[in-house]
Amino acid sequence: MSTPRVYLFDSTLRDGAQTHGVDFSAADKAAVARSLDALGIDYIEGGWPGANPTDDAFFSNPPSLSHARLCAFGMTRRPGRSADNDPGLRALLEAEAPVAVLVGKSWDFQCTVALGVEPEENVRMIADSIALMVREKSEAMYDAEHFFDGFKANPDYAISCVKAALEAGARWAVLCDTNGGTLPHEIETTIAAVVAAGVPGDQLAIHCHNDTDNAVGNSLAAVRAGVRQVQGTINGLGERCGNANLISVIPSLTLKMGFDVGLKPDGLTRLTEVSRALDERLNRAPNTHAPYVGASAFAHKGGLHVSAVEKDPRCYEHIDPAQVGNRRQILVSDQAGRSNVLSRLREIGLEVDPDEPKVARVVEEVKLREFKGYAYDGAGASFELLARRLLHRVPDYFRLNSFRVIDERRWNAKGELITLSEATIKAVIGDATYMTVAEGNGPVNALDAALRKVLMPVYPELRDLRLVDYKVRILTPDAATAAVTRVMIESADSEGARWTTVGVSPNVIDASYNALHDSITYKLFTAGVPALDNTGAAAAE
Repeated sequence: MSTPRVYLFDSTLRDGAQTHGVDFSAADKAAVARSLDALGIDYIEGGWPGANPTDDAFFSNPPSLSHARLCAFGMTRRPGRSADNDPGLRALLEAEAPVAVLVGKSWDFQCTVALGVEPEENVRMIADSIALMVREKSEAMYDAEHFFDGFKANPDYAISCVKAALEAGARWAVLCDTNGGTLPHEIETTIAAVVAAGVPGDQLAIHCHNDTDNAVGNSLAAVRAGVRQVQGTINGLGERCGNANLISVIPSLTLKMGFDVGLKPDGLTRLTEVSRALDERLNRAPNTHAPYVGASAFAHKGGLHVSAVEKDPRCYEHIDPAQVGNRRQILVSDQAGRSNVLSRLREIGLEVDPDEPKVARVVEEVKLREFKGYAYDGAGASFELLARRLLHRVPDYFRLNSFRVIDERRWNAKGELITLSEATIKAVIGDATYMTVAEGNGPVNALDAALRKVLMPVYPELRDLRLVDYKVRILTPDAATAAVTRVMIESADSEGARWTTVGVSPNVIDASYNALHDSITYKLFTAGVPALDNTGAAAAE
């Protein structure tokens, strides 16, 4: 018996573009479409021709796709106008996309209130519009908007809209939970009734919104009930609370339910890459707790959990993270035990005897520091340096004897209000002492600039080091402006490596320096750079 086939329809470029804070350019759309095509998605909805200049530009020069079918979205003809003379449908026909997707009402209440047409005319609008697209395009779909609400109110009418589209030649009728208020058991029973009414499941698709946080569950329930196309977006982008997240739907269908979704051979293992690449393009921080692909999806913190995972990952992991391109993380924190530390040390390449007394010292030091405000579960580079220092394996590349940062806020000669930051440092490298001054865009940037001014002539490996994220958290809010602060700095280099370091202090600049010092040290250490001894020569570690 062959594996049942479920088709995937991605609407990131249309539904996802309606997300608050998301704004695709035509070039962005083309790049995302190519990545989805490489994944093995069956249908990619590019947007709504005629709705805005971006979509017009995208469809006038669409990307070349080797697997997916590009879809153009539009709506059924206007009331009182023929399909051939409808300007919206004309724009859809002129778009360079082989598949047309037409949205139309399937709830009689929406017909009379939103459209101002009789329900019977709405059915004719659906049939006429789909028939035109079937004649002119290679494939047509009907988006039955508000289908589940419509079915609750008038099931016969909702089904009549679906049948009209299919009888006119539509390949798929898409059942839309437009308001996102339907629950999984309702999805399943409704679709069962639709199939029982004579609509074949292999012509039905599901399109769910996430307003009750059930979009993924609703989509899976729909497949259980017989639909054979699932629509959604990457990372669940979409208006209001978003759409069904295909990044979660895909592995659930394949790994949990045994369906074939037509991905390319390496498609499943590229899910994490595709998810994070979209966030990177949109300049959004990835959701670390996202199922399957989040950085914390297979992260283990409790000592008891880690001990069990070390024996067999199935103790606390529902799949092998490598199946979706993710990886296991063993976190070190005040919840950690010896198992966490030993596992994390092995991960960074340090094989330590489990009975080594220094392991207990690392555990206790981590717990003590986290009590003071450090957070090593999110700052792996700082943990590695701490562990290596306790094991006497990190050289001192430089010593900062002192620093001073001055901020000035004033009106300049042009009458503009400006702020300036200036940092002065005294540093020792080998047997040489340096004193330098640098300005920056804020005190941390000024301090960073002064350090680089001294360090880069000696350690040119730092030239490609850049800070990509900077976060401050108040740890003692009751102390107001006298609070202890924690600074997390994320750094990267030209090789694509990224690492996070942490610093804690009652003074935010001092906390920033602690994190910055770790970042620089980590870069030099992982690059294999030797420190200078007190004669100015490279010293062995």
